[in-house]
Amino acid sequence: MRFRRVAALLIICGIAFSVLGKSGMAQNSATKQAAKSDDIPKSIAESVSGTLQFAEGNFLGIAEAMPEDKYSFIPTTGKFDDARSFGEQVKHVACAQFAFFNEFEGKKPPDDCEKGGHDPAKTKAELIKYLKDSFDYSNGVLATLTEKNALDRVEGRYAGPSTKLGISVVAVWHITDHYGQLVEYLRLNGIIPPFTQKYGIKVR
Repeated sequence: MRFRRVAALLIICGIAFSVLGKSGMAQNSATKQAAKSDDIPKSIAESVSGTLQFAEGNFLGIAEAMPEDKYSFIPTTGKFDDARSFGEQVKHVACAQFAFFNEFEGKKPPDDCEKGGHDPAKTKAELIKYLKDSFDYSNGVLATLTEKNALDRVEGRYAGPSTKLGISVVAVWHITDHYGQLVEYLRLNGIIPPFTQKYGIKVR
């Protein structure tokens, strides 16, 4: 009799632990599911802004990594007769950010971004401030992108006509395009791009 009671007690305990274990697993699963859903963008604006901010951070890293005395650097190996200097590239990207998101807002964009725009920035510090200001502006405007206005028509000489979503995507592409160019400017001056340094990327 005593053996049967002990055996019954063990079975009951086993069932209890099993239920608790499954409950714990369910809670962990629910927690992981909640964490997983929090990892993805919650809106159209967030879907674009994450990539935009990543591109902006990499580009800003390159701008800060280049010494000021190299801001006038233009590659000479290869065909670079009409290429912009490093500083002119930075200024062009900053101006373009203002231009794309001016068009997003229905405002008249600068008419001279191909040459860097009318902002007087010249020194490294001034150009980096101009760049940061353009990124702050573009992120502020992008935050207004919604499901309702994503396909609203956008007019302008910079990538127009397009939509609000379309011009936002172009803004991301444009930064990455010039980032790729300036990676070479850095490497030709013996500087490894910060992103590559951070992750120790090696390609052989």
